[in-house]
Amino acid sequence: MSRLPGAAPSLRFGQVVIGPPGSGKTTYCQGMQEFLTHLGRKVVVVNMDPANEGLPYSCTVDISELVTLDDVMEGLKLGPNGGLLYCMEYVEANLDWLENKLKQHSDCYFLFDCPGQVELYTHQSSVKNIFSKLEKWNFRLTAVHLVDSHYCADPAKFISVLCTSLSTMLHVELPHVNVLSKMDLIEQYGKLAFNLDFYTEVMDLTYLLDHLAADPFFKKFHHLNEKLAEVIQDYSLVSFVPLNVQDKDSMIQVLRAVDKANGYCFGDLEERNLQAMMSAAVGADFQFNFTVGVQERYMETSGKTVEEEMMDL
Repeated sequence: MSRLPGAAPSLRFGQVVIGPPGSGKTTYCQGMQEFLTHLGRKVVVVNMDPANEGLPYSCTVDISELVTLDDVMEGLKLGPNGGLLYCMEYVEANLDWLENKLKQHSDCYFLFDCPGQVELYTHQSSVKNIFSKLEKWNFRLTAVHLVDSHYCADPAKFISVLCTSLSTMLHVELPHVNVLSKMDLIEQYGKLAFNLDFYTEVMDLTYLLDHLAADPFFKKFHHLNEKLAEVIQDYSLVSFVPLNVQDKDSMIQVLRAVDKANGYCFGDLEERNLQAMMSAAVGADFQFNFTVGVQERYMETSGKTVEEEMMDL
């Protein structure tokens, strides 16, 4: 049924997939596209990265038809970082092109595969303005911020990731789900100091500070690290969902968090499909059991609780 002229467009739901380079954004989009298709959703993937080449997923809208990083670097003699900033400013200045492309797809669920440059989500305003315009076009979006799980193995890097995640949440101004990606590879980086839920729930960071203080290099920055930890905990916004994109239960957990954030409601057929996929993962303890299951399946820890670790220190 066609929409009456002048009527507001119907709600369209989706995800903007962001995160540092190499965090698995494109792989996530490919896996989520296949997963949602099995659930019965009609999925449109939008490549928002002008540097993306050889996309592994079926791309319906590709920003490289408008601008590419290689052309900008060659034409304006810019480096990759400056070129990418220019590309996103160019997209912002030509949003009518994007609007016309998106108008062609109604009753769809959208995945926006975004660039990986961190400054775009913490300082520069072009991407934020693009997201704001999408909301004015009646999109209901969740920012899915992917972070490589191996950062958990290094206390200093984990605190840095927490600061970046918090800054991104405050700057982007969208419902936000932080994801620890590549959980199936985390055991390659050694044992974690604490159990996985310490990192996913971002528990008392003073325990991590004590680990940093044991390193002679970081000991002199103890006061700085302490203040950074206070900022993170004072806002109390950052937590993570662990993800292995090849694990069905893991994808379900991430999808539930995303749908809760943007207000998406299941249809009857989709709910039945999801329940069939979750037949072995039911009950009120699913969230707890899921985290424990991820820990047992993909990683080793010291096997100690936070309190036991502190006694050792």
